[in-house]
Amino acid sequence: MKFNRAVFGAGCFWGVETRFAGMPGVIDTAVGYEGGDLEHPTYKEVSTDRTGHAEVVEVTFDSSRLPFDMLLDAFFALHDPTQVNRQGPDTGSRYRSVVFACNEEQMRQALEKIMELNASGAYHRPIVTKVEPHTTFWKAEEYHQRYLEKRGLAYCHI
Repeated sequence: MKFNRAVFGAGCFWGVETRFAGMPGVIDTAVGYEGGDLEHPTYKEVSTDRTGHAEVVEVTFDSSRLPFDMLLDAFFALHDPTQVNRQGPDTGSRYRSVVFACNEEQMRQALEKIMELNASGAYHRPIVTKVEPHTTFWKAEEYHQRYLEKRGLAYCHI
């Protein structure tokens, strides 16, 4: 097994985590914050939408069973990547669509996937997903981890 990590922001991290956690080849997930300028941010601070952080899910996966490209397909399928700073009723930059690439290969694949999807006409508007280098993933408070699972909601399979 070869474990890798990927970090995605696609709106409220509770639902995003549930969707990724149900994929074969995913070893673990954690919700947290990335992309801001405050060290050790809390949910309360990120919720002000002034820290610059996005709500994200860190996915640990077995790349021999689940290639990064398949994670990208799931990521783009589970949210609307054409919306700026919102997903559904959730608004603000913390809900932005973003891939924090953990290495150059992830960066290349994510940028290529966006170009491919835009060229295909899969969406009626251009994709606004940002692809940025991974910096620091700050794990969210424990009560946010597996939030929906703890409330009896089954994993959604992508």
